[in-house]
Amino acid sequence: MPIIEMDAVTKDYGRNRGIFDLSLTVNQGEVYGFVGINGAGKTTTIRHMMGFLRPGRGHCIIKGMDAWKDAAKIMKHVGYVPGEIAFPAAPTGTEFLRRQAELQGVKDMSFANQLIDILQLDPTANLKRMSKGMKQKTAIVAALMADPEILILDEPTTGLDPLMRVSFIELLNEEKKKGKTIFMSTHLFEEVENTCDTVALIKDGSIFATKATREIRHNEDKQFKIEFLSREGYMLYCMNDYDFVQKRDDQYQVIVNVNDAHINTFMDELSMYRIKFIRENKYSLEQYFNEMHGKSLDQEGGDNV
Repeated sequence: MPIIEMDAVTKDYGRNRGIFDLSLTVNQGEVYGFVGINGAGKTTTIRHMMGFLRPGRGHCIIKGMDAWKDAAKIMKHVGYVPGEIAFPAAPTGTEFLRRQAELQGVKDMSFANQLIDILQLDPTANLKRMSKGMKQKTAIVAALMADPEILILDEPTTGLDPLMRVSFIELLNEEKKKGKTIFMSTHLFEEVENTCDTVALIKDGSIFATKATREIRHNEDKQFKIEFLSREGYMLYCMNDYDFVQKRDDQYQVIVNVNDAHINTFMDELSMYRIKFIRENKYSLEQYFNEMHGKSLDQEGGDNV
Protein backbone atom coordinates (compact mmCIF):
# COMPACT_ATOMS: atom_id res chain seq x y z
CA MET A 1 0.00 0.00 0.00
CA PRO A 2 1.53 3.34 -1.02
CA ILE A 3 1.99 5.73 1.92
CA ILE A 4 3.91 8.46 0.09
CA GLU A 5 3.27 9.25 -3.58
CA MET A 6 4.76 12.04 -5.65
CA ASP A 7 3.55 12.37 -9.22
CA ALA A 8 5.46 14.62 -11.64
CA VAL A 9 6.06 17.24 -8.94
CA THR A 10 7.79 20.33 -10.27
CA LYS A 11 9.02 23.41 -8.43
CA ASP A 12 11.08 25.58 -10.73
CA TYR A 13 13.11 28.32 -9.06
CA GLY A 14 14.83 29.19 -12.34
CA ARG A 15 18.43 28.65 -13.44
CA ASN A 16 17.97 24.87 -13.24
CA ARG A 17 17.20 25.03 -9.50
CA GLY A 18 14.30 23.14 -7.97
CA ILE A 19 12.77 19.74 -8.73
CA PHE A 20 11.41 18.65 -12.09
CA ASP A 21 8.75 16.01 -12.93
CA LEU A 22 9.75 14.12 -9.80
CA SER A 23 7.80 10.91 -9.18
CA LEU A 24 8.29 8.30 -6.47
CA THR A 25 6.31 5.83 -4.37
CA VAL A 26 7.04 4.70 -0.81
CA ASN A 27 5.03 1.69 0.35
CA GLN A 28 3.85 0.94 3.87
CA GLY A 29 6.70 -0.36 6.04
CA GLU A 30 9.33 0.55 3.45
CA VAL A 31 12.54 2.41 4.28
CA TYR A 32 13.32 4.64 1.32
CA GLY A 33 16.70 6.31 0.88
CA PHE A 34 16.99 9.53 -1.09
CA VAL A 35 20.61 10.14 -2.08
CA GLY A 36 22.25 13.11 -3.73
CA ILE A 37 24.89 15.76 -3.27
CA ASN A 38 24.07 19.06 -1.59
CA GLY A 39 21.83 21.14 -3.83
CA ALA A 40 20.46 18.14 -5.74
CA GLY A 41 16.86 18.80 -4.62
CA LYS A 42 16.50 16.56 -1.56
CA THR A 43 15.23 19.23 0.84
CA THR A 44 12.87 20.76 -1.72
CA THR A 45 11.34 17.30 -2.25
CA ILE A 46 10.86 16.80 1.49
CA ARG A 47 9.34 20.25 1.96
CA HIS A 48 6.67 19.29 -0.56
CA MET A 49 5.94 16.12 1.42
CA MET A 50 5.57 18.17 4.58
CA GLY A 51 3.21 20.65 2.92
CA PHE A 52 5.62 23.57 3.32
CA LEU A 53 5.75 24.15 -0.44
CA ARG A 54 3.00 24.05 -3.04
CA PRO A 55 3.99 22.30 -6.27
CA GLY A 56 4.08 24.37 -9.42
CA ARG A 57 2.90 21.21 -11.16
CA GLY A 58 2.05 17.66 -10.07
CA HIS A 59 0.92 16.50 -6.65
CA CYS A 60 2.13 14.79 -3.48
CA ILE A 61 -0.08 12.38 -1.52
CA ILE A 62 0.58 11.14 2.05
CA LYS A 63 -1.75 8.41 3.39
CA GLY A 64 -4.26 9.29 0.67
CA MET A 65 -4.26 13.00 1.58
CA ASP A 66 -2.95 15.94 -0.40
CA ALA A 67 0.30 17.10 1.21
CA TRP A 68 -0.46 20.78 0.55
CA LYS A 69 -4.19 20.91 1.33
CA ASP A 70 -4.21 18.46 4.23
CA ALA A 71 -0.86 19.27 5.83
CA ALA A 72 -2.31 19.69 9.35
CA LYS A 73 -3.99 16.26 9.24
CA ILE A 74 -0.88 14.59 7.83
CA MET A 75 1.34 16.00 10.57
CA LYS A 76 -0.55 13.84 13.11
CA HIS A 77 0.99 10.77 11.44
CA VAL A 78 4.49 12.08 10.71
CA GLY A 79 7.71 12.53 12.65
CA TYR A 80 9.96 15.04 10.90
CA VAL A 81 13.63 15.96 11.25
CA PRO A 82 14.38 19.09 9.18
CA GLY A 83 17.60 19.63 7.31
CA GLU A 84 18.02 23.06 8.90
CA ILE A 85 17.09 23.12 12.58
CA ALA A 86 15.64 26.36 13.93
CA PHE A 87 14.16 25.89 17.39
CA PRO A 88 11.47 28.20 18.78
CA ALA A 89 12.20 30.19 21.92
CA ALA A 90 12.65 27.81 24.85
CA PRO A 91 15.16 28.02 27.70
CA THR A 92 16.27 24.38 27.60
CA GLY A 93 15.98 21.24 25.53
CA THR A 94 13.83 19.75 28.29
CA GLU A 95 11.31 22.58 28.03
CA PHE A 96 11.25 22.33 24.24
CA LEU A 97 10.59 18.57 24.38
CA ARG A 98 7.88 19.11 27.00
CA ARG A 99 6.10 21.59 24.70
CA GLN A 100 6.46 19.25 21.74
CA ALA A 101 5.01 16.43 23.83
CA GLU A 102 1.97 18.58 24.63
CA LEU A 103 1.47 19.45 20.96
CA GLN A 104 1.72 15.78 19.96
CA GLY A 105 -0.45 14.51 22.79
CA VAL A 106 2.36 12.51 24.38
CA LYS A 107 1.43 11.68 28.00
CA ASP A 108 4.09 9.07 28.73
CA MET A 109 7.66 10.33 28.32
CA SER A 110 9.30 6.92 28.88
CA PHE A 111 10.08 6.42 25.18
CA ALA A 112 11.41 9.97 24.94
CA ASN A 113 13.69 9.28 27.90
CA GLN A 114 14.83 6.05 26.25
CA LEU A 115 15.74 8.01 23.11
CA ILE A 116 17.60 10.57 25.23
CA ASP A 117 19.67 7.77 26.76
CA ILE A 118 20.42 6.13 23.41
CA LEU A 119 21.53 9.42 21.88
CA GLN A 120 23.42 10.51 25.01
CA LEU A 121 21.57 13.82 25.00
CA ASP A 122 21.68 16.31 27.85
CA PRO A 123 18.34 18.08 27.36
CA THR A 124 18.88 20.41 30.32
CA ALA A 125 21.35 22.46 28.25
CA ASN A 126 20.40 25.91 26.96
CA LEU A 127 18.70 25.33 23.62
CA LYS A 128 20.34 28.20 21.78
CA ARG A 129 23.82 27.36 23.04
CA MET A 130 23.71 23.69 22.13
CA SER A 131 26.26 22.36 19.65
CA LYS A 132 25.08 21.28 16.19
CA GLY A 133 25.20 17.65 17.28
CA MET A 134 23.15 18.27 20.45
CA LYS A 135 20.55 20.21 18.47
CA GLN A 136 20.35 17.32 15.99
CA LYS A 137 19.81 14.82 18.80
CA THR A 138 17.06 17.02 20.28
CA ALA A 139 15.32 17.20 16.90
CA ILE A 140 15.52 13.41 16.54
CA VAL A 141 13.96 12.86 19.97
CA ALA A 142 11.19 15.36 19.14
CA ALA A 143 10.45 13.57 15.85
CA LEU A 144 10.36 10.04 17.26
CA MET A 145 8.95 10.38 20.78
CA ALA A 146 5.26 10.26 19.74
CA ASP A 147 5.96 6.94 17.96
CA PRO A 148 4.57 8.17 14.60
CA GLU A 149 3.86 5.68 11.82
CA ILE A 150 5.77 7.75 9.22
CA LEU A 151 9.24 9.25 9.59
CA ILE A 152 10.51 11.88 7.15
CA LEU A 153 14.16 12.62 7.85
CA ASP A 154 16.24 15.24 6.04
CA GLU A 155 19.96 14.47 6.56
CA PRO A 156 19.22 13.25 10.11
CA THR A 157 22.82 12.49 11.13
CA THR A 158 24.25 15.92 10.30
CA GLY A 159 26.47 16.98 13.17
CA LEU A 160 26.58 13.55 14.82
CA ASP A 161 29.97 11.95 15.44
CA PRO A 162 30.71 8.53 13.82
CA LEU A 163 29.85 6.51 16.96
CA MET A 164 26.57 8.34 17.41
CA ARG A 165 25.74 7.74 13.75
CA VAL A 166 26.05 4.02 14.44
CA SER A 167 23.67 4.38 17.40
CA PHE A 168 21.22 6.30 15.21
CA ILE A 169 21.30 3.61 12.50
CA GLU A 170 20.60 0.97 15.15
CA LEU A 171 17.71 3.09 16.41
CA LEU A 172 16.35 3.50 12.88
CA ASN A 173 16.50 -0.25 12.31
CA GLU A 174 14.48 -0.75 15.49
CA GLU A 175 11.87 1.65 14.10
CA LYS A 176 11.94 -0.35 10.87
CA LYS A 177 11.14 -3.55 12.80
CA LYS A 178 8.03 -1.83 14.17
CA GLY A 179 6.77 -1.47 10.60
CA LYS A 180 7.38 2.26 10.29
CA THR A 181 7.43 3.87 6.86
CA ILE A 182 10.65 5.88 6.66
CA PHE A 183 11.84 8.37 4.04
CA MET A 184 15.40 9.51 4.63
CA SER A 185 17.53 11.87 2.58
CA THR A 186 21.29 11.68 2.95
CA HIS A 187 24.58 12.07 1.12
CA LEU A 188 26.17 9.26 3.21
CA PHE A 189 25.99 5.98 1.31
CA GLU A 190 26.72 3.76 4.31
CA GLU A 191 23.57 4.98 6.09
CA VAL A 192 21.41 3.94 3.16
CA GLU A 193 23.09 0.55 2.70
CA ASN A 194 22.56 -0.32 6.36
CA THR A 195 18.91 0.73 6.62
CA CYS A 196 17.04 1.20 3.36
CA ASP A 197 14.99 -1.18 1.21
CA THR A 198 15.00 1.14 -1.80
CA VAL A 199 17.26 3.96 -2.88
CA ALA A 200 16.58 6.76 -5.33
CA LEU A 201 19.42 8.85 -6.71
CA ILE A 202 18.71 12.52 -7.43
CA LYS A 203 20.74 15.03 -9.43
CA ASP A 204 19.78 18.53 -10.57
CA GLY A 205 16.24 18.09 -9.25
CA SER A 206 15.48 14.85 -11.10
CA ILE A 207 15.65 11.20 -10.07
CA PHE A 208 18.02 9.42 -12.44
CA ALA A 209 17.99 5.92 -10.89
CA THR A 210 15.94 3.87 -8.43
CA LYS A 211 17.08 0.49 -7.15
CA ALA A 212 16.36 -2.04 -4.40
CA THR A 213 19.39 -2.07 -2.10
CA ARG A 214 19.39 -5.90 -2.03
CA GLU A 215 20.01 -5.86 -5.79
CA ILE A 216 23.02 -3.61 -5.26
CA ARG A 217 24.39 -5.79 -2.45
CA HIS A 218 23.89 -8.93 -4.56
CA ASN A 219 25.10 -7.55 -7.85
CA GLU A 220 25.70 -10.31 -10.43
CA ASP A 221 28.90 -8.62 -11.60
CA LYS A 222 31.60 -9.45 -9.05
CA GLN A 223 35.08 -8.02 -8.64
CA PHE A 224 38.02 -9.94 -7.17
CA LYS A 225 41.48 -8.92 -6.02
CA ILE A 226 44.07 -11.71 -6.41
CA GLU A 227 47.71 -11.84 -5.34
CA PHE A 228 49.99 -14.56 -6.75
CA LEU A 229 52.89 -16.22 -4.92
CA SER A 230 55.28 -15.87 -7.85
CA ARG A 231 55.97 -13.45 -10.67
CA GLU A 232 55.78 -16.35 -13.13
CA GLY A 233 52.26 -17.25 -12.04
CA TYR A 234 51.21 -13.62 -12.12
CA MET A 235 52.60 -13.06 -15.63
CA LEU A 236 51.01 -16.26 -16.92
CA TYR A 237 47.60 -15.32 -15.52
CA CYS A 238 47.82 -11.85 -17.08
CA MET A 239 48.11 -13.45 -20.51
CA ASN A 240 44.52 -14.70 -20.24
CA ASP A 241 41.59 -12.86 -21.78
CA TYR A 242 39.92 -11.72 -18.57
CA ASP A 243 38.20 -8.43 -17.77
CA PHE A 244 41.12 -6.92 -15.87
CA VAL A 245 40.43 -3.70 -13.99
CA GLN A 246 43.99 -3.31 -12.79
CA LYS A 247 47.36 -5.09 -12.90
CA ARG A 248 50.02 -4.41 -10.29
CA ASP A 249 53.30 -5.84 -11.56
CA ASP A 250 55.32 -4.96 -8.46
CA GLN A 251 52.89 -6.75 -6.11
CA TYR A 252 51.85 -9.64 -8.40
CA GLN A 253 48.24 -8.53 -8.00
CA VAL A 254 45.28 -8.22 -10.34
CA ILE A 255 41.76 -6.89 -9.96
CA VAL A 256 39.35 -8.66 -12.27
CA ASN A 257 35.63 -8.47 -13.04
CA VAL A 258 33.64 -11.73 -13.18
CA ASN A 259 29.95 -12.25 -13.89
CA ASP A 260 28.05 -14.77 -11.76
CA ALA A 261 27.42 -16.90 -14.87
CA HIS A 262 31.17 -17.51 -15.20
CA ILE A 263 32.12 -17.79 -11.53
CA ASN A 264 32.61 -21.58 -11.51
CA THR A 265 34.86 -21.47 -14.58
CA PHE A 266 36.77 -18.57 -13.03
CA MET A 267 37.42 -20.51 -9.82
CA ASP A 268 38.35 -23.72 -11.66
CA GLU A 269 40.92 -21.90 -13.78
CA LEU A 270 42.31 -20.04 -10.78
CA SER A 271 42.87 -23.35 -8.92
CA MET A 272 45.70 -24.08 -11.36
CA TYR A 273 47.74 -21.17 -9.95
CA ARG A 274 49.53 -20.73 -6.63
CA ILE A 275 47.96 -17.70 -5.01
CA LYS A 276 48.63 -15.83 -1.79
CA PHE A 277 45.06 -14.61 -1.38
CA ILE A 278 41.82 -13.87 -3.18
CA ARG A 279 39.29 -11.32 -1.94
CA GLU A 280 36.00 -10.12 -3.33
CA ASN A 281 35.65 -6.34 -3.55
CA LYS A 282 32.02 -5.90 -2.54
CA TYR A 283 29.94 -3.77 -4.88
CA SER A 284 28.72 -0.72 -2.99
CA LEU A 285 25.96 1.83 -3.30
CA GLU A 286 28.60 4.49 -3.82
CA GLN A 287 29.94 2.60 -6.86
CA TYR A 288 26.41 2.25 -8.21
CA PHE A 289 25.76 5.98 -7.68
CA ASN A 290 29.00 6.96 -9.44
CA GLU A 291 28.29 4.63 -12.35
CA MET A 292 24.72 5.85 -12.80
CA HIS A 293 25.78 9.47 -12.30
CA GLY A 294 28.39 9.05 -15.01
CA LYS A 295 25.86 7.51 -17.39
CA SER A 296 23.42 10.36 -16.83
CA LEU A 297 26.19 12.86 -17.58
CA ASP A 298 27.13 10.97 -20.73
CA GLN A 299 23.52 11.09 -21.89
CA GLU A 300 23.54 14.83 -21.37
CA GLY A 301 26.86 15.18 -23.21
CA GLY A 302 28.69 16.27 -20.05
CA ASP A 303 31.82 15.05 -18.32
CA ASN A 304 31.92 12.57 -15.47
CA VAL A 305 33.36 14.46 -12.49
